[in-house]
Amino acid sequence: MVHESRASLPSLLSETDLTRHRRLREQGRLERADLDAVLDAGFVCHLGVVVEGRPLVVPTVYGRDEWTLYVHGSVASRSLAAGAPVCVTVTHVDGLVLARSVFEHGVNYRSAMIHGAPRKVTDPEEKAAGLRCLTEHATPGQWDYARRPTRKELAATTLLALSLDEASVKIRTGAPDDGDGPDAALGLWAGTLPLTTTWGAPEPDPALPPDVAPPVHIARREGTRHG
Repeated sequence: MVHESRASLPSLLSETDLTRHRRLREQGRLERADLDAVLDAGFVCHLGVVVEGRPLVVPTVYGRDEWTLYVHGSVASRSLAAGAPVCVTVTHVDGLVLARSVFEHGVNYRSAMIHGAPRKVTDPEEKAAGLRCLTEHATPGQWDYARRPTRKELAATTLLALSLDEASVKIRTGAPDDGDGPDAALGLWAGTLPLTTTWGAPEPDPALPPDVAPPVHIARREGTRHG
């Protein structure tokens, strides 16, 4: 699929009835760079869709380019039907916000929501490119290292493409909000409890011969954070 040039990528997110920030507006972000950062920091999203009149939310992996979010699954998956409106969310928890009162407790987080009607990718070249994008998003270097999908495997895989045109971002950082209120006189500890997630040491498949070491692009991720 041919997109416009990268130079035409908007720097701000469009505000629509679905993406306009109505609550906690101070946590809203309008920069396109903030959306990219949230998406690049993870690789699992939640796909919300209505199937046979009932809401269904499915966790799945994703990848992106400048214009499109790709999600994939089995051709038998009812949640991967093209054309129906969906909402995709990506959320990262950065810590607990522990205030002096329970009412003021909260979470430091980064979250993105993408709205739209995805299309099913059928063009073989775009499908391969989309799956490469998805694979490289989760594990950079793996597409060129592992065996590529066969025609049979591609036929058994559904790839959906969702435009990033309609998206919203919210981010909360910092300390509790009750430091200058009456509860500050209680003498209770308040602050944040940060949460970080890092990759551990690669664990080999027990079926591997002992002389097969993990490739550099996997081994070097130990102790790092995704994205």
